[in-house]
Amino acid sequence: MNRRTIAGTLLALTELGFGGSVIGNLYRPVSDDDAEAAVAAAWDAGIRSFDTAPHYGLGLSERRLGAVLSDHPRDEYVLSSKVGRLLVPNDYPTGRDSDGFAVPDTVRRKWDFSKDGVLRSIEASLDRLGTDRLDIVYLHDPDDHWQQAADEAMPTLAQLRDEGVVGAIGAGMNQSAMLTRFLRETAADVVMLAGRYTLLDQSALEDVLPAAIEQGKSVVAVGVFNSGLLAGDRPGAGMKYDYGDAPADLVDRARMIAEVCEAHGTTLPAAAIAFPFTHPAVVNVTLGMRTSRQVARNIELHRSSVPQALFAYLGSLGLITYSEGS
Repeated sequence: MNRRTIAGTLLALTELGFGGSVIGNLYRPVSDDDAEAAVAAAWDAGIRSFDTAPHYGLGLSERRLGAVLSDHPRDEYVLSSKVGRLLVPNDYPTGRDSDGFAVPDTVRRKWDFSKDGVLRSIEASLDRLGTDRLDIVYLHDPDDHWQQAADEAMPTLAQLRDEGVVGAIGAGMNQSAMLTRFLRETAADVVMLAGRYTLLDQSALEDVLPAAIEQGKSVVAVGVFNSGLLAGDRPGAGMKYDYGDAPADLVDRARMIAEVCEAHGTTLPAAAIAFPFTHPAVVNVTLGMRTSRQVARNIELHRSSVPQALFAYLGSLGLITYSEGS
C-alpha cells in the first residue's frame, strides 16, 4: 500500500489507516475473536497505520489492538493514540459506559490536558498497548479546553517529540476552526480531521486545509462516511449523519452524488474514500473497521478506480465544492 509522509517528520503513513474506535465496542459489542480478526486482516492487506485512544471502550480498543500488533515488528507500523481523557476508577458504576461504548464502566473518563495528565495518559496507553512507544500522539477533542491544551498539553508533547520519544504530535477533533488554530499557533505536525472534508462537507477548505499547506503540516482524514450516510452504494432514509439521523436534504444530495458516481463507473463509498486525497495536505484516510469482512470491503473500495474527472463534474453540478489541485 502506498505511503505518504507527514510533512516535516520521518513518519510515513499507509494511505489507508485502521481506526480502533469500533473494536472498542462502539455502540454494540464486538467479540474478541472478531476484533482480532479485523486487525489481522488489516495487517495482511498491507495497512501499517493504526489509531486508537483511551476513550475507545475505556481502554478496550488499546488492549485489543496492542495484543495483535505485539506479534509484528515494532518498526514496521505507525501507531497513534490520544491524550486528554484519563481513565480513573469509577466510584459509582452503573454496569455500562454512558458514552456510547458497550463496555462495563468500572473506570471513567476525566478530562485532563495538564502536563502531568498528558504524561500519565501516555504511560497508561503504553501499558494497555504493550508497547514501548507511540509514533503519533493527538490531543483528543480539546473543544472546551483550548487554553490548557495549547499552553500545557501541546508544549509537553513538543518536548517529547524533540527528545525523540514520539515522532509527531497533533490534535483530533470534529470541528475545523480550532484545528486551524492548532496548526497556526502551536507545534502540531498533523491534525486528525473528522467529517469536515467529505463528499457532504467541504468546510475544511475554508480553514484547516489551507492552513496546513501554509504551515507545511499535514492532515489525516477520518469520518469520511459521515457516520454512515456515504457508506452504502445507495443512501436511504434512516441512515446516520454525524452521529444523528440524516436530514432529508442531505440524503437527497447523497443520492444524487451516488448516481453521478455510478455514471462514472464507481460507487459512492469508493469516492468517499478517494475524495480527501484530492487535497495535497491529506496524507491518510483512517476508517473504523469492526470485522475482517469490513476490512476486505474497505481495501477493495480504496483500490478501486475512481476517476478524477468525477470530482470536477460533481463540482460543476454544485454538489460539492471542488478545485482541482486545491
